[in-house]
Amino acid sequence: MIETPQITDLPARQTATIRLTIPSDQIQQEMGPAIGEVMQAIAAQGIAPTGPVFSHHFKMSPDQFDFEVGVPVRRPVAPAGRVEPSNLPAARVARTVYRGGYEGLGGAWGEFHAWIGANGHRPAANLWEFYA
Repeated sequence: MIETPQITDLPARQTATIRLTIPSDQIQQEMGPAIGEVMQAIAAQGIAPTGPVFSHHFKMSPDQFDFEVGVPVRRPVAPAGRVEPSNLPAARVARTVYRGGYEGLGGAWGEFHAWIGANGHRPAANLWEFYA
C-alpha cells in the first residue's frame, strides 16, 4: 500500500497557503476550492509553484481538521484574500509514498504510523501530505 518509508532531511521552503479549520467531513468539499484560490493568487502575482500542492495539518481530531493547503514558492506571496505567505520549516522527517484513491488514505496512514513505531520513531504533533 505504501512505499518503504525513509528518514530524510528537508530544507525550509517559502509557501503560499490558506489555513482552514473545518469539520472533518467537509475536507473533500473545502480543499479543492482552497487550492484553486491559492493557485489563482500566485498566478496573479507572477509566481509559479516550485513543488507539489500540500496540506499541513496542525491538529486533527475525529470531528475537526485545523490545516493549511498551499504550494512552495520561490519568493514570498503578498496576502490576497485568504491566501497568506507561510513556510514549511527545515525538518528531519519520515516520508513515504501512497499511490491510490482517497478511500485508501486512512489505511496508508495506519501502515505508515505502524512503521514509525516499529522503527523506534515518534510522530510529531503535526504532519504534511504532498500530492503528486
